[in-house]
Amino acid sequence: MRRHGAPPSAAELEAIARRVLERLPRPFADHVGQVVLQVEEFADEATLRSLGIDEPFDLTGLYEGLPLTEKSVEHSGTLPDRVRLFRRPILDEWATGDDSLERLVAHVVIHEIGHHFGFSDEDMHALEEGAA
Repeated sequence: MRRHGAPPSAAELEAIARRVLERLPRPFADHVGQVVLQVEEFADEATLRSLGIDEPFDLTGLYEGLPLTEKSVEHSGTLPDRVRLFRRPILDEWATGDDSLERLVAHVVIHEIGHHFGFSDEDMHALEEGAA
């Protein structure tokens, strides 16, 4: 059920996302501490263009980094991996869908963290079930 009032802030979405990360099963939880989590209103134009996305509401989240399956000691000194959540597209999907905001944010976070681990979509679905 939707509540009336002001839409959730970026800080509120981040708090929901952090709770999702805290509920990840081990050993996954042990490997997400260095991933930077950011909530932005929308993806920037350069990001959308690089992904071939015309409509900014079509992108709810993005993993930026090198999956753990591809990392080696040669990658030291690089920027930390990052998960970006896009608040307005998430809220738009929430407003038009049937899922709770918490479930929707969990879905987006798990999908993006799955890229950090180099997971397939099937692996991500199993991880999401474990964090629910």
